[in-house]
Amino acid sequence: MIKFDKLFQTLKENGISQYSLYTHYGVSRSQIQRLKTNQSVTTHTLNMILNILGEGFSLNDIAEFSPDTGQAED
Repeated sequence: MIKFDKLFQTLKENGISQYSLYTHYGVSRSQIQRLKTNQSVTTHTLNMILNILGEGFSLNDIAEFSPDTGQAED
């Protein structure tokens, strides 16, 4: 599972609110909600957010991977 918990901390540390994401930067409210609930989002959305944050930020600053548990692979 990809978790976006780090995203909201990174945004806060850099003075970017959820309100400014959709009013000033064009990130839709539905995409913000999907990020808040760790649902799937497009790479376009992730690219937008990293561009908003600016140079020096990477996916590791906004997301983390943890293996799914309890699912058998074929």
